[in-house]
Amino acid sequence: MKKRLLSLCLIVVLILGITAIPDNTFVTNSTTVSAATFGQKQALKKAKSYLRVMALSKRGLMNQLEYEGFSYKECKYGAKHCKANWKKQAAKKAKSYLKVMAFSKSSLYDQLIYEGFTKSQARYGVKKAYK
Repeated sequence: MKKRLLSLCLIVVLILGITAIPDNTFVTNSTTVSAATFGQKQALKKAKSYLRVMALSKRGLMNQLEYEGFSYKECKYGAKHCKANWKKQAAKKAKSYLKVMAFSKSSLYDQLIYEGFTKSQARYGVKKAYK
């Protein structure tokens, strides 16, 4: 009876393709997905709140989260899962700079790079800000 029940459970697991493993981890059809820790969820929440009020690069956001006391792993999770469009963030940041002071295209680009945007994001930001 026990063997039959164990076999039945194994079949159900194989059919559903989901097995719970300790430490908030699940295996789904050979793909491992970790559930977010409480700290990661808090970092994500904080990341989204920052991006609602200011434009930040991914690196800038991670630095800000780290300053707030989140661990590197929590910061990385927050920045990765906040669903930010980093090119749009660069454009928003570039436009905010041009509202308060004059910049040449090259100095605006350099400022965006300094803020942590990638070259591609900085180019996009300058292009959109100068329209």
